[in-house]
Amino acid sequence: MLVSYGGSQEDWEGLAAWSDEDMHRMIAYMRDLDAELRASGELLQSEGLSGPARAFVVRGGDDGPVVVDGPFAESKEVIAGYWVVDVDSRERLLEIARKASACPGPGGKVLNQPIEVHPIMGAPDVDAETLAPYEK
Repeated sequence: MLVSYGGSQEDWEGLAAWSDEDMHRMIAYMRDLDAELRASGELLQSEGLSGPARAFVVRGGDDGPVVVDGPFAESKEVIAGYWVVDVDSRERLLEIARKASACPGPGGKVLNQPIEVHPIMGAPDVDAETLAPYEK
């Protein structure tokens, strides 16, 4: 899973000042990257995320869930989106991450935004006897 960071809360709010041309250029770049990955069969899922003002955190509590609305002052980086890919090599993964990082910003300047890579762990293999106590 490749996670794209959109900078700080202040950077996220700064998107409102981008020109329509800059915003369209960025979105077209991301759509082209998605299309390339879809055509190669490597893209499993991708999404852009809403801004931090619409995010919230939920924790369990004795009296029900405890919900804290965003934005979160303690957050240094805002997660902008993600791609889940299935690739054959580390080299290909790095190539995709480099392309995602090179998204254009204002005036077409390459942002070189950080892309964090997280391998996705599969569920452990279990047999029917192990699952039996949990089945309803």
